[in-house]
Amino acid sequence: MTVEAKQWTVQIYITEDGDDTRARAVLSTRDTAALTGRGTARRNPIDRPIPEVGDELAASRALEDLAIRLHDVAADDIVEMAGPLRA
Repeated sequence: MTVEAKQWTVQIYITEDGDDTRARAVLSTRDTAALTGRGTARRNPIDRPIPEVGDELAASRALEDLAIRLHDVAADDIVEMAGPLRA
């Protein structure tokens, strides 16, 4: 039995504009086109001493969005393979 190892890469891009932080999580695989999730965060004034909080929240929200999108792609593939429903 041959085991095939696959590598999927997620890159997270973070931008800040004042108190707003945006993140994009981009999944790249060998077999599919890139899939992107997005997330945002708004800095609370009490978070100022810990600036990475906005990055962490935006990135986690982008990853969550990416996970939902990936699940939707898998569900669509399953439906496509199953073919039309019979009455």
